[in-house]
Amino acid sequence: MNNNLKYPEIIEKIKKLGFEPYGRKFERNTTILEIQDKYKNLNPGEKIENVNVKIAGRIRSVREHGKLIFMDLEDFSGRIQLYIEQSKLEEKIKELIKLLWTGDIIGVEGHILKSKRGELSVYVKNLEILSKALSQIPKEWFGLKDPEVRYRQRYLDILLNQELKDMIIKKGIFWNSMREFLISKGFIEVETPILENTTGGADAKPFITHHNALDIDVYLRISTGELWQKRLLIAGFEKIFEIGRIFRNEGIDPEHAQDYTQMEFYWAYADYEMAMKLVEELYKYVAMKTFGTLKFKIKEFDIDLGKKWEIYDYTEQIKKYTGIDINNTDLKECLKKLDDLGVKYDKKIINLERAVDNLWKYCRKKISGPGFLINHPVLVSPLAKRKKDNPNLTERFQVIIAGSEVGNGYSELNDPIDQEFRFIQQQKLREAGDEEAQMFDKDFVEALKYGMPPAAGFGVSERLFSFLMNKSIRECTIFPLLKPK
Repeated sequence: MNNNLKYPEIIEKIKKLGFEPYGRKFERNTTILEIQDKYKNLNPGEKIENVNVKIAGRIRSVREHGKLIFMDLEDFSGRIQLYIEQSKLEEKIKELIKLLWTGDIIGVEGHILKSKRGELSVYVKNLEILSKALSQIPKEWFGLKDPEVRYRQRYLDILLNQELKDMIIKKGIFWNSMREFLISKGFIEVETPILENTTGGADAKPFITHHNALDIDVYLRISTGELWQKRLLIAGFEKIFEIGRIFRNEGIDPEHAQDYTQMEFYWAYADYEMAMKLVEELYKYVAMKTFGTLKFKIKEFDIDLGKKWEIYDYTEQIKKYTGIDINNTDLKECLKKLDDLGVKYDKKIINLERAVDNLWKYCRKKISGPGFLINHPVLVSPLAKRKKDNPNLTERFQVIIAGSEVGNGYSELNDPIDQEFRFIQQQKLREAGDEEAQMFDKDFVEALKYGMPPAAGFGVSERLFSFLMNKSIRECTIFPLLKPK
């Protein structure tokens, strides 16, 4: 191995030997894991010479021992030793091997043997270069320690960190298991617009961009098509869901990202209590499929999704932890309590709705769960149906796990007059400077006038996945956004 050669000298040497330093296809006939599973019971020194294997991957280490060279080769399925007896190879391959180092991607052909020391190996009969690494990857035992470097060179972080690879695989299982559960319950997957004239479905500050073809400013959606999916209910669909990206122009912290994946479903002729039962079943199914357990350590909480889920009352919880009765309070009292508790809030856009929400966010940190928070006031639930026995409260629920909300649902408001009134109230908050208040969606109100069946809706984001992983949402993002250097 000659590590003193530099680009382009090493590239020219590879070409002169008749190889392409950045090769084309390599037709593998097996994977490293398949080899290990099939031949794990070989005895030391035993060979299987009548089976020809072709594998490809990245060189992870190189060791020279006299006329023998040992390499560790890694593909996505695993890692195996290459046993290279130089005297048995063509001259040009021997010369090529001198130009290889850790990080290079190669294809090899050979047979199986187990070394005298008991190491399952591929005895190399032929070898070709597929991609020459001009930068050498860090040593595995050192890895990437600096968080800034880890995020900027995430590909190296993944390459060196098996736990991170496993997380990415789990995340795929997480969303696919959610999809298969809902489809098994008769839900149909749909796609709704990401670019919108009016955002809706959540209290959040949107991103704004310009649509050149139409010459208009548009918003990136802040929900997974809530108001579009409700239009589909109006159009006759009864069970629908979407899994997709949403975008919120908000701050960064361990629980919040600016673009992330969320699932929302809408279920005609159901209410929030029916949705709560379905959601509990969904969470247990997804947890078992993804992690194989219902018990988790999340922050300082020990969580068991298999135990009886609690019911928490919104008003009672705030009163329990702050002493404030939100049904008999005003902005001044709420702000004083927030100041006394040391809760930070944006004083430029504070209103009673935001003040009450900040009080709740203080209280939720003390609740372990799993459970459902219910009886939210209309004040903080502009899209939820009012409760029949108390029109100041709504038929809404939030999933509470480890001191945070990891899911939100409600009986959907289908009264166009009430919806229009609540949009007007939200618009007044926006005009007063609250950029997270919801926009007046006139077209949606018009759609409601054609009749939307009673329905339940629910949404859950990848915050749930990060909680079950007991990591920040940023750490669970494969490629988090960073400021350019």
